[in-house]
Amino acid sequence: MVYEVTVDGKPHRLELERDESVWKCRLDGQEIIVDAVLVRPDVLSLLVDGRSYEIKREQTTNDLHLWVRNKRFAVELRDPRSLRARRDGAGQTSGPQKLVCPMPGKIVRVLVTEKSEVEAGQGIVVVEAMKMQNEIKSPKKGVVQKILAAPGAAVNAGDVLAIVE
Repeated sequence: MVYEVTVDGKPHRLELERDESVWKCRLDGQEIIVDAVLVRPDVLSLLVDGRSYEIKREQTTNDLHLWVRNKRFAVELRDPRSLRARRDGAGQTSGPQKLVCPMPGKIVRVLVTEKSEVEAGQGIVVVEAMKMQNEIKSPKKGVVQKILAAPGAAVNAGDVLAIVE
């Protein structure tokens, strides 16, 4: 998996590969072995070179921040393979909108049913990636026309999870 990550305005390239019980990470070309454990929702414990880090995720409708110890970092995560799908759907508020998975992972839960009314930013599907559960939210207020995700299913970045009209 390859991601483009921007941390406090500085761009990075992150490559991830699962290897038995650890992650092989290549950050801007430098290899790092990481043991990662999700200790509770939105909190990840990392062991890197014998040092322990607790990473807390803080997500709003528009921003993602990660806390490492007492420092807060603004983070933007992009999967280059899914940029076209996001660009094609950007700015559309009328008509059907596809809820696209931003990262590869596994569907943990579907939070709504078809024909449910949802608010913009309301959780629709929970995807587990890198032992973290990520709530994928509705891009707009509307009615869920179709759910294309099922609990336990593997998904890739760019896969359509639901359609909201």
